[in-house]
Amino acid sequence: MENSYILAINPGSTSTKVAVFKGNNSVFLKTIRHSKKELSEFNEIADQFEFRKNLILEEVHENGIPLDEIRVVIGRGGLIRPIVSGVYRVNKAMINDLSVGIMGKHASNLGGLIAADLCKELDRAEPFIADPVVVDELDNVARITGHPEIKRVSIFHALNQKATARTYAQSCGMQYEDLNLIIAHLGGGISVGAHKKGRVIDVNNALDGDGPFSPERSGSLPIGALVDYCYKNNLEHDEIKKMITGGGGLTAYTGSNDAHQLEIEARRGDKKAKLLQKAMGYQISKEIGAMAAVLSGEIHAIILTGGIAHNPDLTGYIKEHVAFIAPVFIYPGEDEMRALAMNGLLLLKGTIQAREYKEENFVEGFDLNQLE
Repeated sequence: MENSYILAINPGSTSTKVAVFKGNNSVFLKTIRHSKKELSEFNEIADQFEFRKNLILEEVHENGIPLDEIRVVIGRGGLIRPIVSGVYRVNKAMINDLSVGIMGKHASNLGGLIAADLCKELDRAEPFIADPVVVDELDNVARITGHPEIKRVSIFHALNQKATARTYAQSCGMQYEDLNLIIAHLGGGISVGAHKKGRVIDVNNALDGDGPFSPERSGSLPIGALVDYCYKNNLEHDEIKKMITGGGGLTAYTGSNDAHQLEIEARRGDKKAKLLQKAMGYQISKEIGAMAAVLSGEIHAIILTGGIAHNPDLTGYIKEHVAFIAPVFIYPGEDEMRALAMNGLLLLKGTIQAREYKEENFVEGFDLNQLE
């Protein structure tokens, strides 16, 4: 079983990553990038299901992977109910919640859905997700917003942040559970988490709530100005959501979600590109500073990861602003595919057991009114 094939799939806002591992060994890894124009053909993210599934199957076939030897199909977790960290079997309840977007609509929702659908064609494989974006380890104090009708929720790049944290811990001969870290995932969305002894006790909502703007998200906006703008322009609910998620950030300023192109233009001296890149780094630095306060300044390291961490100009700017807090380490790209595959391998070995997506594993937060 340990030498069986594991298929890992990771649908992101601007790409679909697909990988096959055999035991510990990577057979192939492919990042299929999707332009804004390409994705604009679909009205809803759910409409991209067949498009992305077929791309995944094409890669599997082109790389000669024997379908009958795939035992695990493991996808990036999506916006389901808040749950404890772990690996989850894709069951009917999860499929329903991913399909309706019970916590919101995002490309990561397609991970579990595609995994389950592929397993219908792979008689000997089972579908799973690992450390979905809704992993919730927030301290209760972090849930308070300032108005009882609005609650903070934990939506972030849990898989990559957790995997990168463990990689860093291993590099210094320590356990993740013994470290305090600030980890910033820089991608289509940007999340900055405060990791305290193995728990992410505070993190910005990287999907549509707060924090730095990103290639596709508006991040935190002046709330009064946002209310006035929506009221003045008679915006509907879906229009507002699209404005801040998918159509915000660099997309709103430049018409493109391509952070690499922005990097190139900034390096060429384009003043607008340079200012936008600086502003993004500025806001990321501010969020890191906020998480330093959450951890009371007791921080072993600050880690920058994700695709945009390949940009030395941006990471250099951030480092200049936050290195006084703790040493800064850069892990460019994402370790998500290997993290998914390794979770699959641990399942095959029996080292870990899959959790069931059911009420006992849901995180309900707390009710302030019930406190004595």
